Amino acid sequence: MGISSAGLGSNLNVEAIVQKLVSVERTPIDNLNAASDKIKTKISVFGKVQASLSALRDAAAKLTKPDTWQGVTATSSDATVVGVTGGSGAAEGSYAMNVERLAASQSLSSPMFAKGDKLGGGSLTLELGEWSADRSSFTSKAGSSPKSITIEPPRDSLEDVRDRINAAGGGVVASLVNDVSGSRLVIRSRETGAENGFRITTNPPTSPGQGQPSLADLSFGGPGQPSRMTEDLRAANAKLTVNGLAITSATNTIDSAIDGVTFTLQKAGAATVTASQDKEALKKVITEFVTAYNAAIGLLRDNTKYDAENKTAAALQGDSTAVSLTSRLRGAVSAGTTLPGAFAHLPDIGLTMGVNGAITINDSKFTKALAQRADMKQLFMGIDKDHPDNSGIAVKLRTMTDQILGMDGALTTRTKGLQDNLKSNGKRVEALEDRVASYEKRLRRQYTALDTSMSGLGQKQGLVDKLSKMVG
Repeated sequence: MGISSAGLGSNLNVEAIVQKLVSVERTPIDNLNAASDKIKTKISVFGKVQASLSALRDAAAKLTKPDTWQGVTATSSDATVVGVTGGSGAAEGSYAMNVERLAASQSLSSPMFAKGDKLGGGSLTLELGEWSADRSSFTSKAGSSPKSITIEPPRDSLEDVRDRINAAGGGVVASLVNDVSGSRLVIRSRETGAENGFRITTNPPTSPGQGQPSLADLSFGGPGQPSRMTEDLRAANAKLTVNGLAITSATNTIDSAIDGVTFTLQKAGAATVTASQDKEALKKVITEFVTAYNAAIGLLRDNTKYDAENKTAAALQGDSTAVSLTSRLRGAVSAGTTLPGAFAHLPDIGLTMGVNGAITINDSKFTKALAQRADMKQLFMGIDKDHPDNSGIAVKLRTMTDQILGMDGALTTRTKGLQDNLKSNGKRVEALEDRVASYEKRLRRQYTALDTSMSGLGQKQGLVDKLSKMVG
């Protein structure tokens, strides 16, 4: 007899009876699944806590780097003469700048060529170096070697020569200047500075005849050769003074004259550059630290609370690891330091912790405290080798979060424990599912047999009743 017919002979609702009994037997499975769902929620929340603590660690780490506390902003009284940017470690003060000359590239122009002129075959040799003031001598640039360029017909037009020069990578750039009279080839140094001048030696060394275009028309300064190119601009170093001290530079961007300050020379003239502490940059880093701390402490607070009004507990309510993390974070921030300096606690610089653990910023007090950068630096990144718990707040938080997030840290260990519990529950559920399936099969066999027996009894009773009527 099939399962679907169970109860037909006895009028018993066998299916309902079996399902009810199986449902009771599944109660431990349902309890385990509910517990697993809670574990999954905890793992998810701890994942968010991990991300939040990582962000806090990174924010604290910035406050333990010396460069963070050495930021300088610089301004120029005339940015059309000298542009300026501040960097890390610059000395504060004012600097009188007097730009006498900008750094320049050497630039040559060829004689005029008619449209369609061919220069014939041969070669050009480019060599970087520095010319003497009277152009009587040339000193090759250290580390540079001459670059030879071969020109072969039919690819010997002015355009072809330009392209071959640019492809050679000889430290120069070639271009054409066109007008109604024809075209000129202009060649300039790729980089500024006296050492980046150049000369051009040609082969053939001289033109074949009057009015006949040739590669020789591109010569300049080659040994024993006449110069056919015109020097329109000489290669030169920039010349300036900083507070009366004479400085030369091969480029117009100077980052070595004053530590942490980069000058960009724009034109000859005078300007005053002022370098001062970059308070806004430091303020931004500390504000980001506060934001990261508030996010971490807020996440832990919201997930460990109990809502008395609705009588509901958050995912991590009562979790010892979460409660401990909250306590450790608040303790590290509120403890402060007794290291030398004007500031011992965050409230001294306008950062106050409320009853909920979050830090609020008193902007006026905080801005005023930024003027005492050395003392504020000590509060955040001072180090007490003998008593690490007395080190600066950022140092303590960086160390603490590294430990918490480490391989054997509290957060990693707790998450692994939850994952092990989840895996264990899964195995128990699998075993119970097998037991319930066997139980259900056994019930169906028993109730099918009962149904068959009761059906037989019913048939016998009907026969007796029929015989009784016949006899009676």
